[in-house]
Amino acid sequence: VSILCGGVVGLERQLQGKPAGVRTSILVCLSTHFFVHLGTRLAGEGVDPTRIVGQIVTGVGFLGAGVIMGQEKGVTGVTTAAVIWVLAAIGAAIGIGEYSAAIALALTTVVILIGVELLETSLRALRRGAHSNAGQPETPENRVSD
Repeated sequence: VSILCGGVVGLERQLQGKPAGVRTSILVCLSTHFFVHLGTRLAGEGVDPTRIVGQIVTGVGFLGAGVIMGQEKGVTGVTTAAVIWVLAAIGAAIGIGEYSAAIALALTTVVILIGVELLETSLRALRRGAHSNAGQPETPENRVSD
């Protein structure tokens, strides 16, 4: 389930040419699943498995920060960083046995990514500011003028 969910989200990212594609997405989802599963197996007197989830959130935040880049005209990679956090949430859900919730979150994530992309390309008002060129070099076709 981790490979399937990570693969579906990663495929969308890879098709968009984003830095975290299929491999990264599967590995984030799979490793989070495994760490949470291990935490639940270690649970017992004096052991708090929720600490593992807290550490995952922190660690994945650093991983996400690594894909955020500053450029002349702004910052890129924020959506990819957010997707990495979602992948960790999907993996955590799988780790505690919430398979249907994980699959639903993976599908919802892909629908949001594709849906908002379609809206941004269709509606001129959504192509302002940081989203004006969607990380692409400015050309006459994608130029937005005020």
